[in-house]
Amino acid sequence: MIPARKVSWFNAWFSGHARSRIHATFGEVRAQGLDRARALAKEAPLLVVSNHTSWWDPLVALHVSTHLLGADGHAMMDAKNLRRLPFFALVGAFGVDLDKPTDGAVVMRYAARLLDTPGKLVWVYPQGQERPVTERPLGFRPGSAEIARVARMARTVPVGLRYEFGGAERPTLWLSFGEPVPAERDTTKGRAAQEEAVEAELVRIERALSGEGAERFEVVFRAARSRVGGALEAMLAAMTRPFVMRAPAAAPPLSAGGARSKVTSSPP
Repeated sequence: MIPARKVSWFNAWFSGHARSRIHATFGEVRAQGLDRARALAKEAPLLVVSNHTSWWDPLVALHVSTHLLGADGHAMMDAKNLRRLPFFALVGAFGVDLDKPTDGAVVMRYAARLLDTPGKLVWVYPQGQERPVTERPLGFRPGSAEIARVARMARTVPVGLRYEFGGAERPTLWLSFGEPVPAERDTTKGRAAQEEAVEAELVRIERALSGEGAERFEVVFRAARSRVGGALEAMLAAMTRPFVMRAPAAAPPLSAGGARSKVTSSPP
């Protein structure tokens, strides 16, 4: 395994960088259950389990943990990716070799030790790799269930993540925080319970996209509309409206047989 090497000043800078990237890319960030999750983070250490669907996921985990939940966050990462991007270790990432079962056992105990006091957080993507957001079942691995079993102080919070284009130029980041999932002694049952809970949060987001329960998702961030872009759009609309909206030329009348009659001038 590769342990985390968290450095406070680098974490402050890089988490700010992550927030800036998110705010520059997404038109909105919408979240459901955020207040409840923030309150839980003050009461107990949190094990966050989420679907893994995009390149953006690590930056979102860092931003959410640091700025939205106010927690001292860590995250499990594929050791291959952490070797390629070692700076993630400086913001709390620790690496696991997914092909070595013995390495996994060491990492589970390491993650559990991190969850020792309220305000601590470990974010895990139990799918182990990026998968389409609509794929079912999610295919969780049992590692996060083992962490929940060992870290007895921790509360396991399921989170659904989705990035969606809609009726605006920029996409929306959707976050849905669920109620804590009880730990199970049987990790097979624990894995299934965590997977079911995350799938339920993804269903909440899917329903909100169709208008059902969308009001439960508060707007955490909304990008200001570009004044220049709005002015150009209004100018183009004003210039083209007379041409596009003018009345079409009248069609010639139909003859008795249904064909268009030809209008000819009479001879002089």
